[in-house]
Amino acid sequence: MMRSGNPALRGNAFSGIGARTSEQAMSIQGAVDKSFILFGLVLLSSWWVWQNPSRFIPFLFPALIAGFILAMVIIFKKEWSPVASPAYALVQGVFIGTVSALFEKQYPGIVIQAVGLTFGVLFCMLIAYRSGLIKVTHGFRLGVVAATGGIALLYFVSIVMGFFGASIPFIHQSGPIGIGFSLVVVVIASLNLVLDFDFIERGASARAPKYMEWYAAFGLMVTLIWLYLEMLRLLAKLQQRR
Repeated sequence: MMRSGNPALRGNAFSGIGARTSEQAMSIQGAVDKSFILFGLVLLSSWWVWQNPSRFIPFLFPALIAGFILAMVIIFKKEWSPVASPAYALVQGVFIGTVSALFEKQYPGIVIQAVGLTFGVLFCMLIAYRSGLIKVTHGFRLGVVAATGGIALLYFVSIVMGFFGASIPFIHQSGPIGIGFSLVVVVIASLNLVLDFDFIERGASARAPKYMEWYAAFGLMVTLIWLYLEMLRLLAKLQQRR
């Protein structure tokens, strides 16, 4: 069974999908190509927002909701991913562009640092996976899945508490506990990249349908966006201590 901590690349994503001919089957190169396309769309819409971020602040929450809805559509209707994934990338670009501009205004230079660290981690995790330095065993998958689920639950509780004017103490602050928490989340997000690489490779081996290239690229994009946002939060906390 294939399992990923990323909710998009969950363990049963290929269940019930039969093998295809080489022309119809998913390939690693195809998933890589689609990932570059989605990244380009995120970059395009982010750059558009970056030009005048104040105009898009009212769209921050709607973009977040639209991204969540599109993600659910893709997860439960994988065959729609060739159309829904580009739409998701464009919407997330609006969200990321606005959030990045807000962070940049408060902490000049933070965005380029977060981008550099995110892609540095992506490169290192890819090397570690391809070299066999990190082996994706059943126990490794379960550990990352459990940790990711725990973080998601903690964030959900934090959001609900926010509606009542409360918050989970320390983890959102710039003290040692808050910074340590952000470091742990960054590590977990980074390990999810390894599971995503493994998922793509196994999907190609299983000769999944061609549209699964888009689905796999979407899943990888979900992890990269999460990692980038956590890098922003970590860097902001570190700058607050200066």
